[in-house]
Amino acid sequence: MASTSAEIIAFLLTISGWVLVSSTLPTDYWKVSTIDGTVITTATFWANLWKTCVTDSTGVSNCKDFPSMLALDGYIQACRGLMISAVCLGFFGAVFGLIGMKCTKVGGSDQTKAKIACLAGLIFILSGLCSMTSCSLYANRITSEFFDPSFVAQKYELGAALFIGWAGASLCIIGGSIFCFSITETSNSPRRGYAYNGATSVMSSRTKVHNSIPDKTPPKHFDKNAYV
Repeated sequence: MASTSAEIIAFLLTISGWVLVSSTLPTDYWKVSTIDGTVITTATFWANLWKTCVTDSTGVSNCKDFPSMLALDGYIQACRGLMISAVCLGFFGAVFGLIGMKCTKVGGSDQTKAKIACLAGLIFILSGLCSMTSCSLYANRITSEFFDPSFVAQKYELGAALFIGWAGASLCIIGGSIFCFSITETSNSPRRGYAYNGATSVMSSRTKVHNSIPDKTPPKHFDKNAYV
């Protein structure tokens, strides 16, 4: 019962983490920078994996998509690939996790379902690592440019999408680890022992049958001359 509850908690954690990781792809604020005036903010610069934009004080945004994937910086291409891989791995992990849970009716025996659940946990851990690496790589580029005194271009700060990605990756890793530990609980569960009494039962039945057959041998009559 405890193993089933742990699998349900792990499934909820991993699904929540996968949803958070998936929501970071269309999120606008991966990095953000503002130019303040004397009274109000005059402009806000922000960018994500697909475009860079500027929003003025009236709320009007002007965006520019990245022109070519081959002309992008290497870290943006790596972040795109890692985030897409994290989303795809999370989808397959959700499918395997649903099949491997004990509360479902598919997947076969308990041993087979435990192995499928462990596989789902490994997939979710890999998905979380991909998301964590992508967000950390993007954040490292932002911080290195911000603290570099020789960098004269527009400097940015960490956006909300990075924190969402880190939170989703952590949930995927934690839930995947719980899925992996479920196979050890299944293997350590007590097994019923059955004694094989087939040979004894067969011999006893044969003995009973033999004893139940009446002896139909006619009695021998001896003449009194036989004792002489």
